[in-house]
Amino acid sequence: MRRFPLALLLAATALVAAHVPAGAFVTDMVDPSTHLPLTPHPEALGQGAEQPRQNAIPRETVAYTGAYAPGTILISTTERRLYFVLPGGQAIRYGVGVGRPGFEWSGAKTITRKAEWPDWTPPAQMLRRRPDLPRHMAGGIENPLGARAMYLGSTLYRIHGSNEPDTIGQAVSSGCIRMTNEDVTDLYEHAKVGTKVVVLR
Repeated sequence: MRRFPLALLLAATALVAAHVPAGAFVTDMVDPSTHLPLTPHPEALGQGAEQPRQNAIPRETVAYTGAYAPGTILISTTERRLYFVLPGGQAIRYGVGVGRPGFEWSGAKTITRKAEWPDWTPPAQMLRRRPDLPRHMAGGIENPLGARAMYLGSTLYRIHGSNEPDTIGQAVSSGCIRMTNEDVTDLYEHAKVGTKVVVLR
């Protein structure tokens, strides 16, 4: 094994430390326009498709200093994160999959229905794009909606689980917000019918 002089290692450590403020972590940095903690985009961390993204995006509690009330869901589609605002200046942050190019959207919606292990009936627009899809699929582990679904207003969009956890952190959906089954089950317990959902781009 090649050994480096101790003085050289100490100098390199000091150089790095000089460019990082004391106590600065990713969750301490805040986007001034949204007041959401900033996190690097998954690709910026070198997390390629060969790595298990569901392990790379842990659920965590972070500081929140924005104006939205506790109980609000904020989704940053560029960051690919969902925040559930808690009391006391905190939020639970989850990794999510979002709409692919051409299927991005933003705005404020409300959760109007919740379902456990929901059935899936692809909308007509999706069937025109993908005529190979089933016309109906009963809820279960193979169902694309996963373990839980929260329906957003009168739209076709949902926050739902996924049987493809490697897509979390990517832009691959038709506009729905995907989560791991573990994370969507956790969020499902926090969010109620009537919860405000704000989608940011």
